[in-house]
Amino acid sequence: QVQLVESGGGLVQPGGSLRLSCAASGTIFSINTMAWYRQAPGKERELVADITSFGTTNYANSVKGRFTISRDNRKNTVYLQMNNLKPEDTAVYYCNADISSLRRAAYWGQGTQVTVSS
Repeated sequence: QVQLVESGGGLVQPGGSLRLSCAASGTIFSINTMAWYRQAPGKERELVADITSFGTTNYANSVKGRFTISRDNRKNTVYLQMNNLKPEDTAVYYCNADISSLRRAAYWGQGTQVTVSS
């Protein structure tokens, strides 16, 4: 059984910062790409950023220069540092990971709310 547990969401003013964390646990042989998605009310879930096991990163245009994704392979954890937050960043943020366990599959976290408001 594999679980992804997110933390770090909350309420922040425009221009502020938050750091999200997502830790994978369970029977894990290897973790391939890890990613953060978000879903705002009434909108589809969208990719925010992803990072391969080699550290190659990819970002949505809307967050480039403001968000940074990183990972600690020893801790099976992925992070999302979010700076200069804007109201349009308000969403539920979900962690996703391509994990080789007893079977290889994409796993999702439960989501963490990020609200940017004054």
